[in-house]
Amino acid sequence: DVLDTWFSSALWPFSTMGWPDEEAEDFKRYFPTSTLVTGYDIIFFWVSRMIFQSLEFTNERPFKDVLIHGLIRDEEGRKMSKSLGNGIDPMDVIEKYGADALRWFLSNGSAPGQDVRFSYEKMDAAWNFINKIWNISRYIIMNKEALSAADTYINVDKVAQKTAGNVTDRWILTKLNETIDHVTKNFDKFEFGEAGRALYNFIWEDFANWYVELTKEVLYGEDEAEKDVTRSVLVYVLDQILRLLHPIMPFVTEEISENLGLIDNSLVVAQYPEVRPEFSDAAAVRGVEVLKDIIKSVRNIRAEVNTAPSKAVPILIKTENAEIETFLKENSNYLTRFTNPETLEISADIIAPAQAMTAILSNVEIYLPLAGLINISDEIARLTKELAKWQKELDMVSRKLSNEKFVANAKPEVVEKEQAKQADYQTKFDTTQARIAELEKL
Repeated sequence: DVLDTWFSSALWPFSTMGWPDEEAEDFKRYFPTSTLVTGYDIIFFWVSRMIFQSLEFTNERPFKDVLIHGLIRDEEGRKMSKSLGNGIDPMDVIEKYGADALRWFLSNGSAPGQDVRFSYEKMDAAWNFINKIWNISRYIIMNKEALSAADTYINVDKVAQKTAGNVTDRWILTKLNETIDHVTKNFDKFEFGEAGRALYNFIWEDFANWYVELTKEVLYGEDEAEKDVTRSVLVYVLDQILRLLHPIMPFVTEEISENLGLIDNSLVVAQYPEVRPEFSDAAAVRGVEVLKDIIKSVRNIRAEVNTAPSKAVPILIKTENAEIETFLKENSNYLTRFTNPETLEISADIIAPAQAMTAILSNVEIYLPLAGLINISDEIARLTKELAKWQKELDMVSRKLSNEKFVANAKPEVVEKEQAKQADYQTKFDTTQARIAELEKL
């Protein structure tokens, strides 16, 4: 008899482990295994036959789970083949971008059962992401100074207990908690693309773009004790990021971890991050998200009227939410550093100036009186576009809530979330409409 190559391949799970000697050390340790990772094109040829053969000869399934991934196609979506000459040598890609960038692209671009188009543009993005991690790591290591590992953990625990640190420290630790939870759950479900996107958003947006920048308010100050706490949070969060990333990016994370010096052993044997309930601070998240939105809105308004960030301008912030008003007043130093106000007023009693650029946020209205720089017609046109945006959002959520099947079948917390969004969009719509009416009277 002549058997094809798939026959011998089907014996692989146990024949390579010392079988038929079922007392062999490798056989007892590695058979059956936990997970098989393979492409959908050989389910019949290989996967099913391994199961048949293992059950026949060992009475055991060869693996518990099978992760079926897609194929890597070229940029035009064609299957790579010798006849088309469109194959890409991974070693060439690694030579140019590094192994970690390729691993990141493959894991972050994957979705169960879906093919992945190879893209040099996405490889550039992966390399840029690693470069971002490297640069923020250099900044943190530079600021670490003589901070010991023991001091780092002690200071971070103090932040969790609210006996040290500031609201931005508590915010980033809460966001870290959320990321650990999201990544762990998606890794467990083999949703590597979702896990990667959660890591990317946290590292690039929350940590690099915001927290690292916000720490400069403390690190450029005079309070040495507060500096040590902020340094500790920076070091701790970076260490947790490296551990989360290590399964996908083993090389760069190991290199950075050695330079960071927080652990003695390799990352590959370090404890994987776990959610720490004491880190969760919902109030800090609410407050910092408002702070971020205000900073972004002021920067956007400045850009629209070509006002340089270095030019101080009056900033008025109106809110009738007492919690937000108190938070903004207590943390006005961040607004001062990152919006450069000539004067800063935060109150529920602010009356909108006649000639002012306006931004409408949840529970917050922002006015920049820029007489001489603002064109009333242009501002009305801009706010009219905003009004259309809020109307669109309001229509979408209203349609969902008017669907009796949705309201009856969705979880109560989901319905409540949609109702809160509806109320928020309605407030933004009404406030924007009222501001347009005021400007039209001028």
